[in-house]
Amino acid sequence: MERLAIVLPLVFLAGFVDSIAGGGGLISLPAYTMAGIPMHQALGTNKFSSSFGAIMATFKYIQKDQYLKKLAIVSALTALVASYLGASLTLLVDGIYLKKILIVVLPLMAAFLFLRKKNVVVSEMDIKIPLGVLIAFVIGMYDGFLGPGTGSLLIFCYVTFMHVDFTRASGTAKVVNLASNLAAMFVFLMSGNVLFEIAIPAAICSILGSRLGAVYAIKHGAKVIRPVLLFVLGMLFVKMILDVL
Repeated sequence: MERLAIVLPLVFLAGFVDSIAGGGGLISLPAYTMAGIPMHQALGTNKFSSSFGAIMATFKYIQKDQYLKKLAIVSALTALVASYLGASLTLLVDGIYLKKILIVVLPLMAAFLFLRKKNVVVSEMDIKIPLGVLIAFVIGMYDGFLGPGTGSLLIFCYVTFMHVDFTRASGTAKVVNLASNLAAMFVFLMSGNVLFEIAIPAAICSILGSRLGAVYAIKHGAKVIRPVLLFVLGMLFVKMILDVL
């Protein structure tokens, strides 16, 4: 119960924040380690719960046809394989080293999230599939190995290097991110690193947070969320450093 009391509110907040400003994984993964869950189980449980939110978000973009179908399919298949490899590699690394890596990655991904311009819109050009495959492989590997900020990285690469408009970049990123999430989740499931007693209620909280966040975004936008995200990340970051020390 103590673990649930720590994890569930933060996972709900992660879903809420992610649907408005992105970066929910920067909250949800550290939340599990903050509750004292070993790193590999934290990764697996986080992948399980976050995958359900990803399914809902992906369905929304597909339903509205706000994605690039060919790029999404090829990249999703690539990310599926890459994420499987990344997650398999994670199982070979000791949990304490993963925590140290996360301490480095967390502020970098947070800085990227705050500095990137979400309102960038560029004209769509001919899509270079080989470049999309390379992006999907590299980021898919990262998602399987660790994960926070994957969606934001994909959107950044699609907009910056492939000149995709932001809306379709977001939709395509959701499809690819879902594939990498499912592949990593499979690896962690097969290795017994998913704590279902936490993962299932966390998945429900993630879904509820995402739905509420979408409603809030329509009414108020993302401006209020960024200070909240910064405050929560700061607390989690300090807690992780204390744990490692």
